Amino acid sequence: MAISDVRLKNNYYELFDGNGKKVNEIRSDRVGELIGFGHDFILFLKATYFGTYDESFKIIAEIRNSRVGQFKSVASTTIIFLNDNYLGTYDKNFKKISERRA
Repeated sequence: MAISDVRLKNNYYELFDGNGKKVNEIRSDRVGELIGFGHDFILFLKATYFGTYDESFKIIAEIRNSRVGQFKSVASTTIIFLNDNYLGTYDKNFKKISERRA
């Protein structure tokens, strides 16, 4: 399922599909702060961990923020982090795809 939007409303994150239909929701304190979302995952930051979740709000993977650095962007199926003047591109499982100097 393609994710078209994720919104915070009354302490719940609401997830919408490609047709704009609300398909799921979860309390914000369970997942943390919404950082961004891609085609088929949502990225949250809770304490010192980034976590990716699927459309059912089931965790896909998580990683300590000190391992990947500062969040830069989400684009379709990838996440970009800045760490020590290098931009790292990761998939939703936090597997590094590529890296280049910033």
